[in-house]
Amino acid sequence: MTEATKKDQYTLIIMKPDALVKSLTGNILARFLEARLRIIGAKVVKVSRELVEQHYEHLIDEPFFNDLYEYFSGKTYGPNYERVLAFVYEGEDAISKVRRIAGATNPLEADPISIRGAYGRINKKGVMENVIHCSDSEESAKKEVHLWFDPDEIIKEIYPTKKVVKNNYEVIEWV
Repeated sequence: MTEATKKDQYTLIIMKPDALVKSLTGNILARFLEARLRIIGAKVVKVSRELVEQHYEHLIDEPFFNDLYEYFSGKTYGPNYERVLAFVYEGEDAISKVRRIAGATNPLEADPISIRGAYGRINKKGVMENVIHCSDSEESAKKEVHLWFDPDEIIKEIYPTKKVVKNNYEVIEWV
């Protein structure tokens, strides 16, 4: 890719419960900082079944979906880990940089120096505990950011929004 074709992009990164269990938060954040990416949204989320169903709608009919839900929601690890850390990052070619740092989705196929290659595993139930989720395209990044964040949880407008009145209060929503 030439310098002329590079541009700022936005991407969603989720540190899954196994990253929290393994105390990898600082390590993972450092890798993205070293790549010159900037955090523009961050929050801790207790993940509901509905959110997992929306995020992984393409897997909802798979026989392993319940195990995926238990993993992604942190229930596999107990009440102290029933959460994820969600981030919106921006930067030049953010999606490809993040994907390269994260490694292949399957930790067994990931480069050993990538996050997933170094810290991921396949558990006894066959669920990929791959430490992080990251958007795979601009289209999925937009969809995922809309799912995980409200516009006012991000420090700048990255996608079109509109003002609406709810319960006598003006709020900002995604268009």
